[in-house]
Amino acid sequence: MTEPASTSPAVRTVGILIFDEVEVLDFCGPFEVFSIARLAGGQVEERPLFRVLTIAEVARPVHCVGGLLVMPHHTLTGHPPLDIVVVPGGRGTRRERTNDAVLDWVAAQASTAEVMTSVCTGAFLLAARGLLDGREATTHWGSIDWLREHHPAITVRDDRRVIDEGKVVTSAGVSAGIDMALHLVGRLHGEDTAAWTARRMEYDWRPEGIGGARA
Repeated sequence: MTEPASTSPAVRTVGILIFDEVEVLDFCGPFEVFSIARLAGGQVEERPLFRVLTIAEVARPVHCVGGLLVMPHHTLTGHPPLDIVVVPGGRGTRRERTNDAVLDWVAAQASTAEVMTSVCTGAFLLAARGLLDGREATTHWGSIDWLREHHPAITVRDDRRVIDEGKVVTSAGVSAGIDMALHLVGRLHGEDTAAWTARRMEYDWRPEGIGGARA
C-alpha cells in the first residue's frame, strides 16, 4: 500500500547482498536509487527515505565482476533488521546457489522482511529456497531457459523487466535493477517520488515495463 505524503515518513532499511563475482550494476543501481530517493520535490540534503547497507558472508573486500573491490557494511550475522532485501546476480550466483550459509540467510530474511527482491540471476538464490514457487518471476534473458528448466514451479516471464508479486519482486538483467528499485520507491512513496528520483539520476525510467500481481 502506498504511504500517504508525510514530512517525515518512516525510513526503511535496505540490505543488499554482495558476493565474489557479483555484477556491479546489479547492486550499485539499486543502491543509487534507494540512497538518493527523497519525497517528490525534495532535495538530496533532506532526510532520506531509505538506509542502504551492503551485506556479505564475511568481513573482507568483495571481488566484483570487472575487478571492483567493495568492502561490505555488515556480515550475514551482524546487520540490523532489514525491511527490503536486494539479491543481485552475476557469475557468482553459480557458486552461491549451493552455499547454504547464504541461502539460509536469504530464507531467514524472507520471513521477516517487508519485501524480497532480486536482480538478474539473483533470482536463482530466491528460487533455491522455494521463494518463487507458485509465483511469476523473471531474470536475465540469457538465463530464462535455465530458470524454467530447473524450477518448473515458477512461472518465468520473459516479457517484463520487473515482476511485482507483492512480497517478492524480481527483475531482469543488470540495468533492470534500477527499474525494480524505482518501482519500489513508487510503490512505497508514490510515483511522483519515483519520477523525481529517476530525474535526479538522469535515468530514462519507463514504468510500463512492470508486470505481476501488483502491476
